[in-house]
Amino acid sequence: MNAILILFILGVVLLAAEIFTPGLVLGVLGAIAMLGGCVLAFQQFGTGGGAIASLTAGALLGLTLYLELVWLPKTRFGQKLVVQSASDAVSQPPVADAAAVVGKAAEAVTTLAPSGYVLVEGRRYEAFCQSGHAAKGVPLRVIGVDNFRLIVTNT
Repeated sequence: MNAILILFILGVVLLAAEIFTPGLVLGVLGAIAMLGGCVLAFQQFGTGGGAIASLTAGALLGLTLYLELVWLPKTRFGQKLVVQSASDAVSQPPVADAAAVVGKAAEAVTTLAPSGYVLVEGRRYEAFCQSGHAAKGVPLRVIGVDNFRLIVTNT
């Protein structure tokens, strides 16, 4: 009986400690401890005692998850654990203003197979050739702007 109680308490403590540590290690260990307590209850007390232990483990798990995911974030301490701000920054500036380059003539600086570099009005851009391949020096036309490159096609 003592081993069952110890495993249940250990399981709940490990599940609660999961908030403060990254990863699933403590949560998995807590689940294993509670499962071990249920197995011991089935061995020592039969089906009835094992069923009661399993229901108790489920209730403790549900209570722990409720406290961690619903109640704790509403407390002052819990709000200190959660990032409340958002960042509007971007990792890279846009490749080009679409209105300024779409429809313009381009020249392949490198072979585009299908990606490479082009010159548009004297400025070098990374580009993707929609037709698949373009040799160096071939005249192209800009037809769009992707996240990090221009989309070009043969003229």
